[in-house]
Amino acid sequence: MLFLLNDVVLNLDGAQMAPPVAAQRFKALTMGFVEKLGRELFSEEPLLPHRHPERARRLAGLIMLKQPTVNAALFVAQARGCSESLVAVRYAQISFEVMGLLYERQQAGSLTTVEADRQVWRRLAA
Repeated sequence: MLFLLNDVVLNLDGAQMAPPVAAQRFKALTMGFVEKLGRELFSEEPLLPHRHPERARRLAGLIMLKQPTVNAALFVAQARGCSESLVAVRYAQISFEVMGLLYERQQAGSLTTVEADRQVWRRLAA
């Protein structure tokens, strides 16, 4: 499964995400808790998907576990070390075609933050 976290397309293999025993424990978590965890992670490291891809995969996996229709998340921290309350969060469900296009561009080394924004987040649109 593919999941867009900010401007990085993560390839999530369900079998590798969590063993069945751990998956049962994760079911008890709420989406609010998962979002708070994401805010904390991004306040510590705004470039989480680039600098800590395994942490990013685990966060994306938790988001998908709690909200199966969500396949994209955007966490925007104002600065490294900012309060978690200042981290903005958005979720999206993007089409298979757009996700595939983004993944192809990433594999070719041509996916940029601007391209991900244009295709999904539209933060820079005028």
